[in-house]
Formats: sequence, C-alpha cells, structure tokens
Amino acid sequence: MKINTDKITVAEALACLPGPKGERFAAVFERGSLTVEIYAPRGSDPQKPHTRDEVYVVVRGSGEFINGLDHESFGPGDFLFAAAGIEHRFVNFSDDLIVWVIFYGPEGGEANLP
Repeated sequence: MKINTDKITVAEALACLPGPKGERFAAVFERGSLTVEIYAPRGSDPQKPHTRDEVYVVVRGSGEFINGLDHESFGPGDFLFAAAGIEHRFVNFSDDLIVWVIFYGPEGGEANLP
C-alpha cells in the first residue's frame, strides 16, 4: 500500500506491515525511478539480489550486513548501499530491526552508466 504524501512517518509505514501475504516489507512511496519501502524482517532475511541499486537507512535495531564479500556491523542511523545484482542480506540482527529501503535508477543499476 503506497501512502500518498510527501512526508511518511515510520509509524505510518509500519502500519502497512505485514503485507497481504505476510510480507515484512511494503512500498510506501514511488516517484519516477524512486521506490521507498519499509522493511522489518523477523528471524531471518530471505531476500535475493535486486535488479536496481538500493540504499538502506537503519531506523532501529542492529546486526551485521553482508554485502558481496563484505561483512559490516550496523546500527540506528547507518546508511548501507547494495549495488544491483549483488548478494546481500541482514544477519545476526535484533528482533526490532526496521529499515527504510530506497530503490532508484535503471534496471541493472547505475554502475555502467556513462
């Protein structure tokens, strides 16, 4: 469910969860190539590589972010980038993990743009 406004609070976004099939993510804003989601995985993070570049901004929680061969600890306020097509996921994360997810740009990512 997208929220039609220029300002979206975490509480408003979380009200969209779980999705109709129990999803722990929901798209809350779209404009052009920009899609913003709220993501609150519980237990494990089953995501697969995405076709667009992606940014996470951690709202709450902590853990480790696997991004390709890199393993980084994260916490509230951290900015995490995952390039299109790169295997990435959250591991060893706290039960209260909430992140904004920001997809942007073309399919395949921007790495090969002139």
